[in-house]
Amino acid sequence: MKTSDFYYDLPKELIAQDPLEDRISSRLMVIHRKSGQMEHRHFSDIAEYLKPGDCLVRNNTKVIPARLYGMREDTGAAIEFLLLKRREKDIWETLVKPGKKARTGAKISFGEGRLHGEIVDVLADGNRLIQFRYEGIFEEILDELGQMPLPPYITHKLKDKNRYQTVYAKYEGSAAAPTAGLHFTEDLFRKLEEKGVLVANVTLHVGLGTFRPVKVEDVAEHHMHSEFYHVEPEEAAKINEAKKNGGRIVCVGTTSCRTVESASDENGQVQPGAGDTDIFIYPGYDFKVLDVLITNFHLPESTLLMLVSALAGKERIMEAYKEAVKERYRFFSFGDAMIILDD
Repeated sequence: MKTSDFYYDLPKELIAQDPLEDRISSRLMVIHRKSGQMEHRHFSDIAEYLKPGDCLVRNNTKVIPARLYGMREDTGAAIEFLLLKRREKDIWETLVKPGKKARTGAKISFGEGRLHGEIVDVLADGNRLIQFRYEGIFEEILDELGQMPLPPYITHKLKDKNRYQTVYAKYEGSAAAPTAGLHFTEDLFRKLEEKGVLVANVTLHVGLGTFRPVKVEDVAEHHMHSEFYHVEPEEAAKINEAKKNGGRIVCVGTTSCRTVESASDENGQVQPGAGDTDIFIYPGYDFKVLDVLITNFHLPESTLLMLVSALAGKERIMEAYKEAVKERYRFFSFGDAMIILDD
């Protein structure tokens, strides 16, 4: 299977640059896996496709303002850091631009000395480990100095940084939002719960590895960056009980999907616990937990496009994307949504 098999043409103007004013007003493409039927609806209609006893699994990670702009203390040269993963209390794995200014031992100042950092290691993939020094509470300083790490294809400035968070975001640690969840509102969750749909929370801190381009032509040779996940015992029990009682497991986004698939045993039972996952789901994968997926429209040749193709079939997904372009759907993080059903 080749990476180029997952390429499609996307007009630049279909890349959504701003979130819609009303979260649930985005469009919704409905794909029925078995019948092959396709519908064009709105996200506000999604309750029609969920049944009492279904369990909606959502990723409650919270995006941190992970982009920091600093300067080298010796030369004053500008340097940009993107925090990817906390390794120890004050040591973070980061992506740095330009890398040549970030050799081991380089000292960086942020916010006119409010925060200091030193490069303590250069990793094999070019990422840097930086150790921070500061007075006060790191999260508060980051909130003050950092910016939301919007993907590079979004060039507009985000007016309200809460619009790059889900309404249920709880645990800080992500460098990118689990964007399928951006369509949900508290009112919609109330409506679903009144219908008898269960809600379970899992946590996966989204790193940039999920979005990195696949650089090998043979899909099977691609290696995913690992990301931290956590599943509480009561949430695992809720998912397993729903499955046992005949309910469908409906994952909100690819990160929730990757979490439950990583945390499950060979019998499809989700196990509580925490760890790192580098699970790579592409066509041929046998889903153990997930039945239905709610997701956005993904980049050409991306691992996320491969994941949805594993669920619905590559040909059907590529046809659906062609249809989405024709119907002028909005793509990527602030774009429209798709639900892949099991019927």
